[in-house]
Amino acid sequence: MNWLQIQNVISMLGGLLVLAGVGGGAWLLANEFRLRAIRRGRMQGAGGGQVEIARASRRNRGGGFIGSQLLGTVRVLGQQSAVRDPAKLSVLRSRLMQAGFYNREAPVIYLGLRAAALALATLGVMLLLPVLVGGKAGMMGICAAALMAGAAILGPDQVLKVRRSKREREYSEGFPDLLDLLVASVEAGLSLDAAVTRVTEELVRRYPTLTVHLRFLVLELRAGKSRKDAWSAFADRLGIDDARQLATMLRQAEEMGTSLGETLTVFSQDMRSKRMLRAEEKALALSAKLTVPLILFIFPCLLGALMLPAVARLAHVFGKH
Repeated sequence: MNWLQIQNVISMLGGLLVLAGVGGGAWLLANEFRLRAIRRGRMQGAGGGQVEIARASRRNRGGGFIGSQLLGTVRVLGQQSAVRDPAKLSVLRSRLMQAGFYNREAPVIYLGLRAAALALATLGVMLLLPVLVGGKAGMMGICAAALMAGAAILGPDQVLKVRRSKREREYSEGFPDLLDLLVASVEAGLSLDAAVTRVTEELVRRYPTLTVHLRFLVLELRAGKSRKDAWSAFADRLGIDDARQLATMLRQAEEMGTSLGETLTVFSQDMRSKRMLRAEEKALALSAKLTVPLILFIFPCLLGALMLPAVARLAHVFGKH
């Protein structure tokens, strides 16, 4: 079998895969429309007037209706992925909350978007396959296919990782200020719950993301959740070690009956010392990080500025002879 026959076979396989993908997508859409028709018939049997009003409002919205249809399709894909692996759903919900997605349907939408991205990347690679086999695209086609595959596989996780790291930096920077304000409020005579409410109002401009979690904590405490469970959930939402240590410290102080003000004071001083140690660590690591830019950029320029006059002088002297 020569190279031309291999190209023909690969092209046929690519065409079959594209047809299979299009057929599978059409089957999914037809199944979704069938389910929607069944639901619509049930709703019409329950109350036709309200359905007509809802249908008229959807027609009036136009673009919002299209967006809701796309969101519904993504949600269906996410539900199918969640059904396949329900054990990881709680872990994914925790990761999404740490990245700033608090909606109850966030895991389903995330899984749906990830499945849609994989499907689009697969379809794009299939469409590029005949061009790649024919040798028309060259290295650009291979790079485009690799880029699409990498973006579909690693893109969603990288977005979550970047958002989570950005928020964790804000949490780490704002935690010492939070503890200082808590100590001041508790020593002024407020209870811990009232102190958290007061601190939330004070930190809303400087650390807006941190105050969102503090508001969740206040609402959970007002709803009757135990202080131990509320602070543990607060630490899980933040995802940093300082918050977990604070939750453990508050639980131990409540169980042993120790003074809350003194405990918070000691813990706040410890957080301040850790903050200074982190700043000193960054300052000491700066010289090592500057070594490579100095060698690659500044040192050649300095060497050229020092050697060019001598080189010009030597060229002038030897040019006379």
